[in-house]
Amino acid sequence: MQQTLVIFKPSAVQRGLIGQILTRFEQKGLKIVAMKMATLSEEILREHYAHLVDRPFFPFILASMTASPVVLMVLEGVDAIKVVRLLTGATNSREALPGTIRGDFSMSGQENVIHASSSPEDAQAEVARFFTPDEIHHWTPLMTPTLYSPDGK
Repeated sequence: MQQTLVIFKPSAVQRGLIGQILTRFEQKGLKIVAMKMATLSEEILREHYAHLVDRPFFPFILASMTASPVVLMVLEGVDAIKVVRLLTGATNSREALPGTIRGDFSMSGQENVIHASSSPEDAQAEVARFFTPDEIHHWTPLMTPTLYSPDGK
């Protein structure tokens, strides 16, 4: 099973969208193995967005991501990274298809309500950045046999 990090950004928290977005992941069959609310520091945001720190819009990212607490979670499932990225939609929400989280709940590139890991390497680093191993819970939902074929694909 693959794990991925999801962040409900301040734009989701402030607008009261946590429940609606979370429901989509659960209905798809992804398993929540860790979840918490936190206020992110500039230090951790500079680490998380290290690839964007030198870009002229980085101050907007800082302002946006510190506007309120966020909800962080680790989701698990077969091809979880790809599945979550498909559910979230294009980064620029105006280009996100209807039916995706960003397509339905957002109109912005920055205020796009959600972050999702983009690769296995990013997911591993991001999960470790925001969660300690003892915060991740290993369990098997009773519905697992109804989600996956016997070969797990």
